[in-house]
Amino acid sequence: MSRPRFHLAFPVRSLAATRAFYVDLLGARVGRSADRWIDFDFFGHQLSAHLADDMAAVPTNVVDDEAVPASHFGVIVPWADWEALRDRLLDQDVEFLIRPQIRFEGQAGEQATLFIVDPSGNALEFKAFRDDGEIFRRNP
Repeated sequence: MSRPRFHLAFPVRSLAATRAFYVDLLGARVGRSADRWIDFDFFGHQLSAHLADDMAAVPTNVVDDEAVPASHFGVIVPWADWEALRDRLLDQDVEFLIRPQIRFEGQAGEQATLFIVDPSGNALEFKAFRDDGEIFRRNP
């Protein structure tokens, strides 16, 4: 393993709907599971979906003129992989929280980004950089 793997636990309303979304739509693999949780291999990282009896509303924050959910997670993938995912989501008529776009065009941190929501309302961002050196580059 060249990099540490990330672990994220998050609340969901339905394990069946969550499994279908992450496995069938996004291509994650199922790991361990129990009556109230399921683990996924999500781009080499461990996601743990836990049944929650109460799902609170998520506030937003404006980023590059978009209302970005303050609570979200996702992955940074190679540009070609992002384009393939974007095209697959478009082909399947997935509803976007924030449509695919280039954010910060011509600026530090220029990136391709899109947001979707899982069946429990958790927001996921998928992004790509043409140059990995832009990931943490600061504005002058």
